Amino acid sequence: MQERIEHLRKIYQAIGDAAAIARRHPDAIRLVGVAKHKPASLIREFRRAGLVDIGESYVQEFLDKYEELKDDAIEWHFIGHLQSNKVKYIIDKVQWIHSVDSVKLAEEIQKQAEKQNVARINILLQINLGGEESKSGTGPDEATALYRAVKGFDRLAVCGLMAIPPFLEPEAVRPYFRQLRELRDRILREEQADPRLFSELSMGMSNDFDVAIEEGATMVRLGTILFGER
Repeated sequence: MQERIEHLRKIYQAIGDAAAIARRHPDAIRLVGVAKHKPASLIREFRRAGLVDIGESYVQEFLDKYEELKDDAIEWHFIGHLQSNKVKYIIDKVQWIHSVDSVKLAEEIQKQAEKQNVARINILLQINLGGEESKSGTGPDEATALYRAVKGFDRLAVCGLMAIPPFLEPEAVRPYFRQLRELRDRILREEQADPRLFSELSMGMSNDFDVAIEEGATMVRLGTILFGER
C-alpha cells in the first residue's frame, strides 16, 4: 500500500508542478484514473491510497468492476464512446459522462435519468478537434449548437467540454488544448452560460497532461502513468 501512496503522491506532485508553471492552484485540477483493462483489485488499492475519480471506457467492463467496487466510494466517470442503447445500464451508477457528442445521446440520457429517477448527471460535450474519423465527438463548429440544444434538459448538468486530440508530441498538441479552452470561453461568452457550472475542460493524458494543465485543463485522464502499461 505504501508503494501506491508514494506513486500517487508523485503524480499529484507532477500535476502541482504543471499548475505552478501556469500560476494555477493544483486543487483546480482533478485527476481521473483511467482504469481500462485494469483489474478491480488494482483500482481498490489506488482508492485506498487516496484516488477518488476513476474513468472507464467500456460499458460491460465498467459494470463488472462497479459490482465489485460499489462500496468503495468511487466517483465514476464514463469516458468512452457511449451508444444510446447502453445508457440505461450506467445512468444510475456513474457521476460523469464525458463523451456526449450528439443531441440524440443527450436525449437518451435525459430519458433514462427520468425513468430511473436520477435527479442530475454531469455531462461534458465531446469535441473532435482534429477531425479524425477514428474518434467520436462533434466538430468545433457544431459545439455551440449542441450546447444550445441540450442546456435546457433538466436532468443534465452541462459542465464543460472534453477532447481527445491527435496523438502528437506534447508541444504539437498544445494548440488543440488551447482551442478547446477558447471554445469553452466562447460558449460562456456568446451563450451566457453560467461560469460556475460550464467550467470543465477534460483534456490531457499520460504523455501530455502537463501541457494540458498549462492550457487550462480542469480534469486530466491518466492511465499508463498511473496504473502502468495495458
